[in-house]
Amino acid sequence: MSRTNAPHGRVGRPPVTSRTQILTAARRLIDQDGWEQLTIRKLAAEIGIGATTLYHHVRNKEDLLFLLIHEYAEQIPHPDLPSEPSGRIVAASKAIHDALAAWPWAAEVLATDGFIARLGESALWLVETMVAGAIEHGCTPEQAVHIFRNIWYYTVGEILVRAHSSRPREDYERSTDRKTALGSLDASRLPHLAALDGQWASLSWEDTYPQALKAFVDGLLAQATATPPKVRPGV
Repeated sequence: MSRTNAPHGRVGRPPVTSRTQILTAARRLIDQDGWEQLTIRKLAAEIGIGATTLYHHVRNKEDLLFLLIHEYAEQIPHPDLPSEPSGRIVAASKAIHDALAAWPWAAEVLATDGFIARLGESALWLVETMVAGAIEHGCTPEQAVHIFRNIWYYTVGEILVRAHSSRPREDYERSTDRKTALGSLDASRLPHLAALDGQWASLSWEDTYPQALKAFVDGLLAQATATPPKVRPGV
């Protein structure tokens, strides 16, 4: 019987510790306690091996998190891509959004510039689709990168705000009093906000990402192609 299928608390180190065992146990700990609480020592104890042994498989916590993301990225289904470049950008962006919405902790791990260098081809094909779509639309490679970056910031921000707002939303939906702090505003100075008391929370939680994404992409592409590319010195 493998360690993964063995009863919890079994004493003794398994003869082989596989990558699947490591990643499965890491995901279990993240689901229980959050990715911030994950440590190599906790993971080793969960599997039933020494921390030193685990370091033969992963260099550190960051390496472990990216291994998890790589494995998850390999399972992301390829969306049907429209023939229109802007449509392909939208479809790829939505695929990234939907994948990260199911794993919001991964969005936090990836919420740093330079993460591209840490991802494998299984995750980067969506980025390639977005950059290629922008270039085919008429953007320069530099503009295409900027478009991807802006969409990425918007997407990650939307996911993290929703993830961090899940508890307040549940409390709001259970409450019989839907009033908010907006009701205490001076209506003579902030009439529109005061009038939205009782509606603001429900309206702000509506899923408008798909519509906003399309408008955002269309606007970015229009702005980029309306601006003449900068001529580099010596060119």
